[in-house]
Amino acid sequence: MRSKIFFVIAALFIAPDVFAQLPGKIPQTGQVLLPNGWKLSPAGTSLPLGDLPLNIQLSASGRLLAVTNNGQSTQSIQLIDPKNEKQLDERIIKKSWYGLAFSHDEKTLYVSGGNDNRILVFPIAGNKFGAADTILLAPAAWPKNKVCPTGIAVNKSDTRLYTVTKEDSALYVVDPQKKDVIKRVPLPAEAYSCVLSRDEKLLYISIWGGEEVTVYNTATQKIVKNIKTGSHPNELLLNKKGSYLYVANANDNSVSVINTITGKITETLSTSLYPTRLTGSTTNGLALSPDEKTLYIANADNNCLAVFDVSTPGASKSMGFIPVGWYPTNVKTLGDRIIVSNGKGFTSMPNPDGPQPLKKVDNSGYRIGSKNAKEQYIGGLFKGTMSFIRVLQAGQLKAYTKQVYANTPFTEKKTEMADGEAGNPIPRKLGEKSPIKHVFYIIKENRTYDQVLGDMPQGAGDTALCIFGKRVTPNEHAIANEFVLLDNFYVDAEVSADGHNWSTAAYATDFIEKTWPTSYGGRGGNYDSEGTRRAGDPRDGYIWDYCKRAGVSYRTYGEFADDYKPNIKVLEGHYCQQAPSFDLDIKDVKRVEIWKHDFDSLLNINAVPQFNTVRISNDHTSGQHKGAYSPIAAVGDNDLAVGQFIEHLSHSPIWKESVVFILEDDAQNGPDHIDAHRSPVFVVGPYVKRNTVIHEMYSTSGVLRTIELILGLPPMSQYDAAAKPMYECFTSKPDLTPYVVKPAQVDLEQRNVADNESSRRSQFFNLAKEDKVPDLELNEVIWKYVKGENSVMPAPKRSAFVILEKKKKDDDD
Repeated sequence: MRSKIFFVIAALFIAPDVFAQLPGKIPQTGQVLLPNGWKLSPAGTSLPLGDLPLNIQLSASGRLLAVTNNGQSTQSIQLIDPKNEKQLDERIIKKSWYGLAFSHDEKTLYVSGGNDNRILVFPIAGNKFGAADTILLAPAAWPKNKVCPTGIAVNKSDTRLYTVTKEDSALYVVDPQKKDVIKRVPLPAEAYSCVLSRDEKLLYISIWGGEEVTVYNTATQKIVKNIKTGSHPNELLLNKKGSYLYVANANDNSVSVINTITGKITETLSTSLYPTRLTGSTTNGLALSPDEKTLYIANADNNCLAVFDVSTPGASKSMGFIPVGWYPTNVKTLGDRIIVSNGKGFTSMPNPDGPQPLKKVDNSGYRIGSKNAKEQYIGGLFKGTMSFIRVLQAGQLKAYTKQVYANTPFTEKKTEMADGEAGNPIPRKLGEKSPIKHVFYIIKENRTYDQVLGDMPQGAGDTALCIFGKRVTPNEHAIANEFVLLDNFYVDAEVSADGHNWSTAAYATDFIEKTWPTSYGGRGGNYDSEGTRRAGDPRDGYIWDYCKRAGVSYRTYGEFADDYKPNIKVLEGHYCQQAPSFDLDIKDVKRVEIWKHDFDSLLNINAVPQFNTVRISNDHTSGQHKGAYSPIAAVGDNDLAVGQFIEHLSHSPIWKESVVFILEDDAQNGPDHIDAHRSPVFVVGPYVKRNTVIHEMYSTSGVLRTIELILGLPPMSQYDAAAKPMYECFTSKPDLTPYVVKPAQVDLEQRNVADNESSRRSQFFNLAKEDKVPDLELNEVIWKYVKGENSVMPAPKRSAFVILEKKKKDDDD
């Protein structure tokens, strides 16, 4: 049904002395504050969609609109009446991904079958989907995950179908009537979209994993040209005459305008809110107005449409911006309406129920477990929406543009001068010196704030959700007590696939953001993160690349290094050869023992790097996998390792000029009553305040911005440039008191021995790599291990989120 835009309202906490800024709706302005510090105020009316809508397509007459939902939870296709803004039909499908095309007679919808290596063929009659047929792109004997069709194009006579792929990087030419593959053509890299020229002689293909558009001649059946574009070209759009091809470049915040006659770029449109080269707009959707004088461009990470006057070829002009939902993935126009798919909907939210047993899937996409509980796994928590925006009246675009700028925390000024205060150890701009010379950055795995620190009375925790409290994590509790407790910190990522990128680049590319849900939903696809696939890497590299360019020394201990060797070139010669990567059979105290030996050796020759990344990751746990370390033992081991690390560093001669940042790469493995992104973060060092509770809102990008300012590095993306540095955690008066490690209060050698439903399920977990386990199930078995096999998560708790000013001091102060 059609509805006005609405907001999901979550929970409020009131700290003892300060009213905190939290994610959620802002009553004073109507905006929604996201956990990353950006705001939403979507224009128009809306329609609910499914989990991560990636593509929307209009039929030739505009009578029908199709949506493909390609998220982690339930995947589906929807058939919509765009004129009346209502859903006509929906079909849950096993696997899909982006590819979507109507036949020209509007009787058939072709849908990518994802990693099943096929195209799904849905007949349409009476505004309903019929039973699907299939076109196999590869023999059934082929391994799954080897093809994955993406963009689909069909000729006007419906006699040829073209589809490109992202796993085997190829073009498939298909006879849709015979359902036969006629030809397979290798492509330079992963492909995203394809579009036929108006005379159908040429097929334009965006090479997503590269920087080009490949041109295929349909008559000669050969590639005839490669046209250079920006980084990560994805969506393609031809004007009616076919004389201009518009190419969205996600990593360059731009659109390349190609003259199809000359095959050359006539101009490049910058779509970002400011004249910046920093990644972070993530341009990924294109639509022309019916008169083709206006181009609408979706900026996924700026949560807006950029609007350009393109009536004069080669002399396009920026007209402004339109606010839409969270992570817009596609845009179309129909008559007087602009139609937008918002990949993550209109808000973030808490997940106090957390994961529950898997039984069946209902129409909302939740997986139903116990009688009264619904699974709230972060990977499938944020449902997409469709915005319908009427063509703008005079003056309306100006107001919309003003609203978009009000929604963004990023400005060019923040790139040059960060938030801060005079005399603080955290500099505000490049060139300023910090008394801190060595940064140690510990990256852990997957916990929420409530799971670990929910029992700390001075913070905003929910004790009912705290399963790894003080008894299990005495060091993390002591660190939070002795230094700073931050109870309003949010990770920028949803899962580890994008979490390690966010934690080391303040950005996850559109490739990472759009592909991890397939893998995490158990639908195949490679786990591409931590530098293991070029298409997943940010355009300008990770924080180590920035260190190298700035002459800052660096070293990694297990992060972005698999099988005891680095995944990316910049870490060659800058890693500890003995430090393990993710391996749940290696205790974290052993990792710290290896680090100590390496650290002491470097200390003896005055060669401790300025920037050190350290992987201490066993808080991931193995669930109840029989014979593995129990969840309590694994988290206890992780906690003791952190304590030993801090103690050893605090007794070294460089303690006086060091700082340690400790965070989870994501918060997917558990519930939180404030927001599913809320997570523990720890800041430790002589220049860190003592015995202080801080309710200020911070994010992963804010940690990176703080590190960059200490080391004299520029921001890596619009996200860390916009993020507030954690200067409120620091003081100009150092306290050199060393930290004393707290002994473990639980048995760190305890193994899983129970023979029950949870242990039987855990035996099937793939624990070789982080997040290869279905997180829904891992979370549940961990909860049951701590709370009892027959226990269920607590009922939801929700009240209004608000933003209020800091509480005024008494008149006497």
